Amino acid sequence: MKKNYFKLVAVLFTALTIGFTSCDEDDSNDKVDETEFTITANITENSTWETGNIYILGGRIAVVNGVTLTIEPGVVIKGQAGTAENATALIVARGGKIMAEGTALQPIIFTSVADEIEPGQIASPNLDSELNGLWGGLIILGKAPISADAESVQIEGIPASDQNGLYGGTDATDNSGIIKYVSIRHGGANIGEGNEINGLTLGGVGSGTTINHIEIIGNQDDGIEWFGGTVNVTNAIVWNAGDDAIDTDQSWGGTLDNFIVITPGDECLELDGPEGTMEAKHTIINGSIYAGAAEGLVDLDANSYVDMNNIYFFGIAAGQDFDQLPTDYTCTFDSFQVTLPASTSVTDFFLGGSDAFVTSVTDGANTVGADKSEFTGWSWADVAGELAEF
Repeated sequence: MKKNYFKLVAVLFTALTIGFTSCDEDDSNDKVDETEFTITANITENSTWETGNIYILGGRIAVVNGVTLTIEPGVVIKGQAGTAENATALIVARGGKIMAEGTALQPIIFTSVADEIEPGQIASPNLDSELNGLWGGLIILGKAPISADAESVQIEGIPASDQNGLYGGTDATDNSGIIKYVSIRHGGANIGEGNEINGLTLGGVGSGTTINHIEIIGNQDDGIEWFGGTVNVTNAIVWNAGDDAIDTDQSWGGTLDNFIVITPGDECLELDGPEGTMEAKHTIINGSIYAGAAEGLVDLDANSYVDMNNIYFFGIAAGQDFDQLPTDYTCTFDSFQVTLPASTSVTDFFLGGSDAFVTSVTDGANTVGADKSEFTGWSWADVAGELAEF
């Protein structure tokens, strides 16, 4: 019995020893799980950036023609510092696709390497929402029509030597992918005077592209800028843009529906007309605008070609105005509401030049505008309490 007992102990000891040795050997062959990756070259094959990870943009990175970049929910992308031709950005070139589908529980966040934010966080733990110019931005380029001096041209903010910066074409239904529940922060680095990168740049982007639930915070240049194209954008918020919050150029022919603007540095909306022979009208509806320290409310050209309806303006101050209406095209401006400063009138701010326009602006009401519930929980603006008055 004693002999058998010792034999059993010896067997168990041997088995345990083998088991521990096996585990040790397996551990030595396993790589430590990486959660941070630096991207230094263009994306030339289909790639996926995975939930739980941080991806560092080590330069101006392009998703090239024929390639799809998939970004899973909750991913954080951080741009390294850089200016001039070294400004970092993520470009989706014509023919490339981005499938950036965040969720209300796991938004995708683009920010600066100076931001200590980790996957799962909404607000930055160390950066103020007004900080800007720390990296470039997100640039989507497509093959839809633009109104310019050529069928395709180079996007602003990207050196002319980079052919991935071309946009425009003849395919109105072009599809550059999906962008949903995405927050873009602290960008706007420039490559020269008047040649800056916007938070979200949409150049010749077609109607086959899906863009909704977008947040731009603290961008040095414009929040969102369209250069022609036909893409529709739904549920967008721009907070602390250094220049214009919403900027449209080159006869963009889509719709912006349900949006919030908070305290831009220049115009709340700058809406320009065609620059070439192609002409298209865009529509801007269901928006709430807190002007704050903005230079103006809406800047229009004589050839602006736009319909605007159901917009609420508040937090406005003397000197901020809605420009004279366009004279070269027939546009609709209707169902505006405004909360005015004391001892002022609608005509102090709305310079429409027609009684019909002025009477379409209602003072003191707030029954039109954005549905802020679309931004609840996932946006930094909501978490920071910036939407309380909307």
